[in-house]
Amino acid sequence: MKKKIGVIGLKGLPSYVGAGTVGEHIINQLKGEYDFYVYSTSSHTSQKTGEYNGVYQKVMWALPFKKLNGFWYYFISALHARFIGKFDLIHLHNSFAAFTILILKPKYPVILTTHGAFLVFDKWKRYGWFWNFNTNKLVKKADYLCCVSKDEKRQFKDLLNLEAHYIPNGISPINKESLPALPITEPYIFFAAGRIIRDKGLHHLINALHKIKYKGKFLIAGDMEQLPAYKTEILNLLKGLNVELLGLIKEKELLLSYTRHATLFVYPSIKEAMSMMLLEAVSVDCPVICSDIIQNKDILAEDEALFFRSSNEDDLSDKISWALENTDEMKVRAQKAKEKFIKEFNWQTIASQYKEIFLKFIK
Repeated sequence: MKKKIGVIGLKGLPSYVGAGTVGEHIINQLKGEYDFYVYSTSSHTSQKTGEYNGVYQKVMWALPFKKLNGFWYYFISALHARFIGKFDLIHLHNSFAAFTILILKPKYPVILTTHGAFLVFDKWKRYGWFWNFNTNKLVKKADYLCCVSKDEKRQFKDLLNLEAHYIPNGISPINKESLPALPITEPYIFFAAGRIIRDKGLHHLINALHKIKYKGKFLIAGDMEQLPAYKTEILNLLKGLNVELLGLIKEKELLLSYTRHATLFVYPSIKEAMSMMLLEAVSVDCPVICSDIIQNKDILAEDEALFFRSSNEDDLSDKISWALENTDEMKVRAQKAKEKFIKEFNWQTIASQYKEIFLKFIK
């Protein structure tokens, strides 16, 4: 009989952002060996409670208030798991949810995977005290602590004297020929993020394109409704560019197709843990320009991507101009990155590390 693992933090299957994508890949690799019970919220999935792709998904109803819905989702999921669920172990995602360990621990061993524990994005600054309380005081209560970036591991040790197990995010081999066709044939620069907030640096990219008087096609994918004031700022900055706003693309194959066909994927993120969007660009051989933040340089080498000084629009504009003039060299870098990632950051290897951890705590 398979052991049963409750999963809190993915928010919805099929996943389309961040931790959800990571968790879904781990589950898909291990669902033949474990029964996974995934807690989701109706704000992040159109599925109903029941079986989805060989996994049972419990869809909790969402609050109409976006900024409270995250807390509510974690809280009611933990209560359901504690008093109704019957599991052998809980896999919890995100340090923000560490408060639920107090609810879960009396009944279950808890494995916690953090996805940027020390990052408080602009969107959440008002609630930064709660985020920091979870990271500084409650993360250590998990039975086992994992993190997705080398920098996060360093910070856990240096700031909190905690040993975290670094397990990176990964990529899967992609059959590029099976990706959907696109209604666009001209070359384009591509930017994508699940949530378009200031920390993703889109405004720096737009200003850099203006500096080089870029006249080519520019595509933007992602949810721009997170911060209305930032959305207004972006729309004003875009004036004069040949831009197409694609919105949030939830269909993974379609997003990969847009990425695959881009001349450049530019990722100017100011804060990051280990970006799944960056990894997915690598998985389809797309040439990458990205900020030189430590989280990006921990996984990509100088000969695998083109780095620019974070938040420096002059440097970014210079790097875009160079990349557009040296497309063959950018393609060589993209191929090197993919070859390394397929070897070192594949989901099968990553899932096997989680399996070893699960075995330590499942009796």
